[in-house]
Amino acid sequence: IATWRGQRFSPRELADFFTLSGLPAGADLSILHPHTASFPMLMAMLSHPAFPLPIWRMLQVRNRMTQHAAIAPDAALDLTVRTGELRVLDKGIEMDLCVSAEANGRVAFEAVNTFYARGRFGGAQTEAPPSPVPGGEPVAEWPMPAHGRLGYSRLSGDFNPLHLHDGYARRQGFARAFAHPQRAIGQCLAHLGAVRHAAMRLETWIKGPVFHGAKLALRAETGPGSGVFALHVDGDERPAIVGRYEVFDKDST
Repeated sequence: IATWRGQRFSPRELADFFTLSGLPAGADLSILHPHTASFPMLMAMLSHPAFPLPIWRMLQVRNRMTQHAAIAPDAALDLTVRTGELRVLDKGIEMDLCVSAEANGRVAFEAVNTFYARGRFGGAQTEAPPSPVPGGEPVAEWPMPAHGRLGYSRLSGDFNPLHLHDGYARRQGFARAFAHPQRAIGQCLAHLGAVRHAAMRLETWIKGPVFHGAKLALRAETGPGSGVFALHVDGDERPAIVGRYEVFDKDST
């Protein structure tokens, strides 16, 4: 368990968050703000000597976030991160890191962030949950900005060079460096108009890299207060990110 009391973004950090994620400023913050604000704690947990696997083996694969109440831009968040469930799969292992964020004495945000490591850890006990498969034509297309790599690392606490340096990424077998998933998800929400609600749930599946400078296409199926979406990179029919969101009529608590 780790705790961090009174965490907040400075005005400059908030400006960077809005600019880099593509999310517009407003009276309340997007669900991705507490997700990003808590991510340095996840990185600290994964890199702690007591964590059973080295951080460089861990991949972020799923997030399930729930915002219970609106969060003001100047809110001070009391964050708690704890280890959650551990699941043995056929070709690896998953571990959940659970986040709780309190604002003004009440829980405003909760998340389950799932990380995966390849390997053999005994007989498979379960299977990873499948993601939705939205169809249809692209509803938005845009290039993934090549700038802002270090800026988002400062916000999220994730300084993995795969997000920063093209040469390093190529040596690791990737075409070039790729964006932090939170940043790409924020741009999806912005294009869908699902930016901020006092209460909502967002689930995301991270399936592949979203390269800096790549041509992105967003497919989505939306209805009243809900939707599923898939982000495709450079014409690849396999989505790099899949998401599902639901908006609640009022405070979910």
